[in-house]
Amino acid sequence: MRTTSPNASRRRSAAILAAAILTVGVAGCGSSDSPSTAQAGPPAPTSANPDAGVLGIRDPWVKAADKGMTAAFGTLVNDGDTDVTLTSATTSLSPMELHEMAMKDGKMVMRQKQGGVVIKAGSTHALEPGGDHLMLMNLTKPVQAGDELTFTLTFADGRTQQFRAMAKPFTGAQESYAPGHGEPTPGMSATPEMSMSPAS
Repeated sequence: MRTTSPNASRRRSAAILAAAILTVGVAGCGSSDSPSTAQAGPPAPTSANPDAGVLGIRDPWVKAADKGMTAAFGTLVNDGDTDVTLTSATTSLSPMELHEMAMKDGKMVMRQKQGGVVIKAGSTHALEPGGDHLMLMNLTKPVQAGDELTFTLTFADGRTQQFRAMAKPFTGAQESYAPGHGEPTPGMSATPEMSMSPAS
């Protein structure tokens, strides 16, 4: 019968204990650091995506135009719990203003929107022909159907957001975005006496 010295027995016990600690330590790290474990499970939900925009922008588009003025439209979506105020917009193709339609001397006229566009918390705000819109004031080149334009929005709190919009032809209410023009063609869907020309 083979006997072992007390020192050999202690060394074997220490080796087994060290192996057990190492195994537990590796298993603990694997639960959070192992790429295979991280990829196997569903991604962790994120409450705030730093790349997300201030607003959602649905169906953005630009009215095609050869020269002068045109406008960008879409639906601004505020999924947050505080109101958001859009104060300006820019594009490389033209100076821009935020515009609205308003009554003046019994006619609907287009004018710059004072105070910006407020998108209430948990709601949407339409930018549309005959309503609020992003006005391109002086095109440096034609905007043709199919062209994609990039816009930068600036908000009251200093944040900015870019979005792209495709140009498409649109006759709508026969509006014109050139000063001094814009009476609708008789029989069209625009209300009588509506002028889409900028208010003076």
